[in-house]
Amino acid sequence: MRKYIKNILILTLVFGAMVSCEQERLEPELTTAEGGGTLSTYTAYTIESTDPMGSNVYGRVVFYKTTLDQTLVQISLYNTIDGLMHPALILDGPSGTGTTTSITLDNIDGSSGEFSSSKFFVITDETFYDSLGMLDAHVSIYLSTDDDTIVATGDIGTNADPVETN
Repeated sequence: MRKYIKNILILTLVFGAMVSCEQERLEPELTTAEGGGTLSTYTAYTIESTDPMGSNVYGRVVFYKTTLDQTLVQISLYNTIDGLMHPALILDGPSGTGTTTSITLDNIDGSSGEFSSSKFFVITDETFYDSLGMLDAHVSIYLSTDDDTIVATGDIGTNADPVETN
């Protein structure tokens, strides 16, 4: 009998906890810690298709300055090839001329058109964002990790005017 009563008490507690948690509506927490959570300084450039195979990959690269003086890079592309990983690099010089890699960014996932491992690639050089306007470089997107065909490219820094800044 004692075991029966003990089981009923446990079931009552578990059921009561489930019902009270299920009925309680929590509002989303929309605030962040002081100084965090807002990226308000950015510079954006266009990435245009160069693909001779006609896939018409294009999009935008955005550089954000963080409160820690790091630079976050976000690339958003359209018409990427589902199932492929498209390497993204920052190369020296204007599009079509430079072949020296300045920064190897993450791969772009062909299924989403964005970085495969995270929404942003982090450049920890604290001077990068402030020197972006003087940088002689471009961004190139390659067909795949096994193919060095450039499917899209976009000048940055001294080689192009940003399409948007804040």
